[in-house]
Amino acid sequence: MEYRRLGRSGCLVSSYALGTMTFGAESDEATSQQILDTFVEAGGTLVDTADVYADGRSELIIGAWLADRPPDVTERVVLASKARYPTGVDRNDAGLSRRHLRRALEASLLRLGVERLDLYQVHGWDPLTPLEETVAFLDSAVQDGTIGYWGLSNYTGWQVVAADAVARSAGLAAPVTMQPQYNLLAREIEWEILPACEHLGIGLLPWSPLGGGWLTGKYRAEQRPEGPTRLGENPSRGVEAYDSRAVREQTWSVLGALERIAGLRAASVAQVALAWVHDRPAVSSVILGARTVTQLRDNLNATGLHLDEDETRRLDEASEPVCDEYPYGRIGREMRSRGAP
Repeated sequence: MEYRRLGRSGCLVSSYALGTMTFGAESDEATSQQILDTFVEAGGTLVDTADVYADGRSELIIGAWLADRPPDVTERVVLASKARYPTGVDRNDAGLSRRHLRRALEASLLRLGVERLDLYQVHGWDPLTPLEETVAFLDSAVQDGTIGYWGLSNYTGWQVVAADAVARSAGLAAPVTMQPQYNLLAREIEWEILPACEHLGIGLLPWSPLGGGWLTGKYRAEQRPEGPTRLGENPSRGVEAYDSRAVREQTWSVLGALERIAGLRAASVAQVALAWVHDRPAVSSVILGARTVTQLRDNLNATGLHLDEDETRRLDEASEPVCDEYPYGRIGREMRSRGAP
């Protein structure tokens, strides 16, 4: 396992993290705890969860695991959680207000059975709560030791810059991480979000690095998925819905390029896709999600795999995001270049 700084902080984390959205939903408690054991045994340290994962059951499972393992195991864990989305029926049981974040943080600590979190992340933008209120609460949690650092998730480029500016201008603790979707089928963060994070020293924690299973090579054109897979159980699921991605010619071009490189590398398609994300600019740690121990072990075999310049170029070309000429296409790039008039 390799280790990197968590954004601009002095905290080191494994360059592959464990995402736990499956815990208590797609993976039962016994399987989830085996996944945690496997991850830590492989040298993994960063464990990421959220209060809404399986209605809190993910945090409960992690808490039970932490309580049942010796200190020499649990002290290695860099623990992260998130808050933003509804956790109750009251109108204030959502968002990034001081009221909701205080209650959400206390509830997460209770479920996890810990006194503090290493990283606490706002799970999405809140259009109602002033940034000053959110940032002030997070800074106070840093100052009282309840959290070590704070980060962002699912923010746009301007929102990342705004949150960082509010914190810095007031002399408060600023965000150290940003958690976006990022993979070979979803590279649009490279237009604004990635450059903003790189400029500010904010580390990326990419989620869905395998595109919800697409970049494992298990789906085929004109063959709707069936059986015990995410899309087999629900082909219309979220951003990885089969019908929306299957109709894109680029999807199959990317998979073809991955399969060719995987064959030459004697690696799995998933491992090559993970290696591509792993070495992108500003990435602190890539979040792995697994329903089974077998899936996790295959993903962890990407550790130490680094693509050469030619392999990276081939994947970059196959996956280049389609956009208009301006502001992100050819004309926009030329205008931003040093030689632009």
